[in-house]
Amino acid sequence: MFSCYGHKVIGVDVNEKVVNNINKGKIIIEEPNLEELVEDVVKKGNLIASILPKESDVFIISVPTPIKDDKTSDMSYVISATKSIVKYLKEGNIVVLESTSPVGTTEEVVKPIIEESGLKVGRDIMLGYCPERVIPGKIIYELKNNDRVIGGIDKKSAEEIRKIYKTIVDGNIYLTDCKTAELCKLMENTYRDVNIALSNELLLICDKLNINVWEVIEYSNKHPRVNLHTPGPGVGGHCLAVDPWFIIEKEPELSNIIKSSRLLNDSMPEYVYNKIDKILQKDKSKKITILGITYKANTDDMRESPIIKLIDKLLKNNYNVKVFDPYIKDFQINCQSILEACKDSDLLILGVNHDYFKNLPLDEIKTTMKGNLILDTRNFLDKEEVEKSGFIYKLLGSN
Repeated sequence: MFSCYGHKVIGVDVNEKVVNNINKGKIIIEEPNLEELVEDVVKKGNLIASILPKESDVFIISVPTPIKDDKTSDMSYVISATKSIVKYLKEGNIVVLESTSPVGTTEEVVKPIIEESGLKVGRDIMLGYCPERVIPGKIIYELKNNDRVIGGIDKKSAEEIRKIYKTIVDGNIYLTDCKTAELCKLMENTYRDVNIALSNELLLICDKLNINVWEVIEYSNKHPRVNLHTPGPGVGGHCLAVDPWFIIEKEPELSNIIKSSRLLNDSMPEYVYNKIDKILQKDKSKKITILGITYKANTDDMRESPIIKLIDKLLKNNYNVKVFDPYIKDFQINCQSILEACKDSDLLILGVNHDYFKNLPLDEIKTTMKGNLILDTRNFLDKEEVEKSGFIYKLLGSN
């Protein structure tokens, strides 16, 4: 986006495959219109990729910030990336952290490393935090149109950073301090995680009371001030499944609702596994087909996918599992087609609501399968159509 608007951009990555592809004008992810954009700016010479940083006016750090097994943040990529630019810094440079990070990262982690250059942050170097606010599938549109929050190490830094982002952002840009901006980013995702947990908890309650959760949500949402989210087999992705832990890590005694919500959402694959166990009467000789393994619909992103966790649980308990996902090529038990995945299967599970699965060849699937059971974890399939093809339709949260 910066290179589209006339800036000369150097994209730095330690992954040579990424660098080589960018320099050929290609991308390695699924994202509408992105490859055409990259191809154009590479041809114009506005974007080049490199393994090493180079001298620049602005340095933007946007590396991953995963969580460790103990649910604390892994800041090693932020530390490594910041250290990699130190020898290229010069007076007047701007450094921006975009990576989703625990509160205090910009001031307590990035600032001291930058000052190893001998340059003083706030005097020689302007520093701030400006988190992204985009959703896969709409990245280009949202980079341009969404509002942004910029947290500066001081007022001058925030104002200078705003000038940079204003060249590509049509939305409003709000200025604050670094810690406030960091917490805003965490809470934007935590808000959604907590609300999904509320709906997942409702699903568990409805299951016990033999009530259809989808009807409860539909009719409750007729209230003008109610917006219950959609329940499902769990919450994945690099944001919702990770960011709340950064708040919990910082204030474990106070973040009780946030932690309870995160644990509940993490428990949903186990709940789905128990449903499968019940449907198949714990018969491990039964074969299972799962459609969709990404963390959300219509992307190739598998980070923290609850369906992957479900698959792991099924395999560890000796179930025979085959999967098909049109967005995924390299996955050990992924088949080349829906029919191949369904061959001799006893139970078909809709794991992810990809548009690709809207019109399943149900009659062909029925002929291919050995059993006649379908479990829909997303309230996505048409019950009447499924049953018309001779299947027994089971919907998570309704039976």
